[in-house]
Amino acid sequence: MNQDEIIRVVKEQRQFFNSGATRDYVVRYETLLKFKEAIKNYEGEIHAALKTDLAKPEFEAYFTETGFCQHELTETLKNLRKWMKPQKVRTGLLVQPAKSTIYYSPRGVNLIIAPYNFPINLTFSPLIAAIAAGNTAVIKTSEITSACSTIIQKLIDSTFDPRYIAYVPGEVQETTILLEQKFDHIFFTGSARVGSIVMSAAAKSLTPVTLELGGKSPCIVHHDAKLDIAVNRIVAGKFLNAGQTCAAPDYLMVHRDIKEVFLDKLKVRIIEAYGEDASKSVDFGRMINTQHFERVAAMIIPKNVVVGGKINRANRFIAPTVLRDITLNDAVMSEEIFGPVLPVLDYTDYDEIYDTVAKLPQHPLAAYVFSSSTRVQNELIERLQFGGGCINQCVLHLANPHLPFGGVGESGMGAYHGFNGFERFSHKKGVMKSATWLDLSLTYAPYKDKLKWLRKLMK
Repeated sequence: MNQDEIIRVVKEQRQFFNSGATRDYVVRYETLLKFKEAIKNYEGEIHAALKTDLAKPEFEAYFTETGFCQHELTETLKNLRKWMKPQKVRTGLLVQPAKSTIYYSPRGVNLIIAPYNFPINLTFSPLIAAIAAGNTAVIKTSEITSACSTIIQKLIDSTFDPRYIAYVPGEVQETTILLEQKFDHIFFTGSARVGSIVMSAAAKSLTPVTLELGGKSPCIVHHDAKLDIAVNRIVAGKFLNAGQTCAAPDYLMVHRDIKEVFLDKLKVRIIEAYGEDASKSVDFGRMINTQHFERVAAMIIPKNVVVGGKINRANRFIAPTVLRDITLNDAVMSEEIFGPVLPVLDYTDYDEIYDTVAKLPQHPLAAYVFSSSTRVQNELIERLQFGGGCINQCVLHLANPHLPFGGVGESGMGAYHGFNGFERFSHKKGVMKSATWLDLSLTYAPYKDKLKWLRKLMK
């Protein structure tokens, strides 16, 4: 699309939103129902596109993409009427007699910018929330996942009125033009570097933003962890989508007392999951492109490899790889990995954990704690600053629509999924309705002899 076409799309969406056409419960419900049917109808083509772009196994394609969105839609449809209902809240004595209510008002015209790693999920999940909250939305997906972008555009164009939901194809130029337009809310998922560009552009028109970014997410394995369960769940969480998951364990911190036993079990489990030669496994994906392949492959330190380490540039394959005895000076700890390389550090006490996390460049998007002790679990969960996470599990907190998903600090701002998504795409409008059967004069001038009563009421 050229600049004039993009301007027209945004203008028509604003006119459509201002008409009130998106606000009615029935319209929202029927649109979401139609969306759910469309995902079901296009499932085969979506899975084929994910195979083309990311070599994503069909199980992962359904679990993390189409099935995930279907589940999100089911929960949203089931709860939408309740979410839309104005929420009554208490009213303080000072302003009585009155009643107070929170109304959830749609933000308006939204821009949703999605990344390449989960192109379906991270496009459709925020879109579900936007529709549920009564908004219009313009969609821009990553130019890297061309097959997925094609099927996303096909689904959107065939399902929605472009005045309601519109897809804008293109690359960086089109994204730049979009960011020059006036939106009521921008929802961006991607890197912190690009997130800062989005936020800077939004600041020019004081547009609110939701930023779902990345970060180096720690996974801590304490000496009392159930190691067989821990290795099963860490391998599943780390090597899902060939490690290209924003909330994947980015590095392990393993207690020194169990490090050797744990590494042995980790190696065995990776081979069980993907075979001696993971390039032949139908359950393991590929890096998205050559640029990202080269970046991640350069992080592998051959002398530190416990398992894996093999690469094949021809098909962008990097084996599930574990690196031992890593320090903060190694390149693999200098940025979010976003690939199938798992560095392992060790620790003895909590301070080593806190010191390591504090020295890394971004707040973690997620954190994972494996321990059988409630005291240890609480100590680490409460002391570490991170977006969200799991105890004795990895990544699966994302699959619970009742939990907010989002970052903190440099890993993002704002959270969504389920009601949290509905709320994120809404403005919480606080309204107080005062009675007229009584008119108390305490706050009216003149104020003589009223301050003492005001002090009593405002204690």
